[in-house]
Amino acid sequence: MGSFREAVEARDADALAGLLADDVVFTSPVAFKPHHGKAVTAAILRAVLRVFEDFRYVGEYTSADDREHVLRFRATVSGREIEGCDLLHFDDTGRIDALTVIVRPLSGLQALADAMNAQFDRVHQEAAAE
Repeated sequence: MGSFREAVEARDADALAGLLADDVVFTSPVAFKPHHGKAVTAAILRAVLRVFEDFRYVGEYTSADDREHVLRFRATVSGREIEGCDLLHFDDTGRIDALTVIVRPLSGLQALADAMNAQFDRVHQEAAAE
């Protein structure tokens, strides 16, 4: 199984979905409640691949037990520069069971929220189809 970083950098949505645990919890920087489950998380990640421009990872940190990973990134969304972190937790089988995204600055977060809100009908349709 490849890494989350490799899958994102390759823009490989199928590989990303393959890394997720069935009961993964996705915590978004723009939603109050977390999303639960592989289908909706995979659909959200596909939407993210559509809205992030010039995406690149700029740092990576791993816990001593290799179950926690922090990936720092930079990107552009609707002309706004953003930076953020993907916080990953891996379960006993090596699948991602928790994914939290943090984004700054506020103007970039607002651009991301607008871009993702425009994707959410499609996200729900894709999640329901899985």
